[in-house]
Amino acid sequence: MPPEEPWRATCPAGHTFAGVGNGWLGSARCARGDRYDPSSPVLAAITAAVRAVLAAATGARPELGVWLVLVPIGVALVTVDFAVERLPDVVTLPLAVITLGLLGVAALLPGTDGSWKRALLGSLSLGAFCLVMFLIDPNGFGFGDVKVALTLGAVTGWYGWDMLMAGTFAGLLSFVLYGLSLIVARRADRTTAHPLGPFLGVMSSR
Repeated sequence: MPPEEPWRATCPAGHTFAGVGNGWLGSARCARGDRYDPSSPVLAAITAAVRAVLAAATGARPELGVWLVLVPIGVALVTVDFAVERLPDVVTLPLAVITLGLLGVAALLPGTDGSWKRALLGSLSLGAFCLVMFLIDPNGFGFGDVKVALTLGAVTGWYGWDMLMAGTFAGLLSFVLYGLSLIVARRADRTTAHPLGPFLGVMSSR
């Protein structure tokens, strides 16, 4: 689906997509069985690798369960954003609420290594920052990035303001370097739009 086209709830033949959120989460199949989602084995391998890294970095702490739940959704969002330069509301809006809810539960358990209050403030702070960026330059900063920032701010804010700022810097730096590499390779110019969501996702791996 090209970025200029509206969201599709049906396949090219007009059949409704099956799956959670019309296929945004899980396999996207139409009524006659045709598939339109990326390679499931590849996404499964990436998801497993990211989960393994997070498990090793976090250890046996309550918040690890939250990270393991968020990883496949994050991989799906990155895949969609790279493909069509969009972040679907059906995923991004509930995700922030779900993330804060799960972190609230984790904060009540012994052995946790974070702060729910700081996660909430981080979510609001990063969301506000991205909203300002969107208002300054709507063509260069999508509103979908503003919504996904609520989740990323909660994830990084959980561990502290230093983590939030370092993650934000890393994500924006990765985005800039990606754009510059395309310009050097003559695959884009200074006016070419690029998906920012995948690079904001770098934040959650800090």
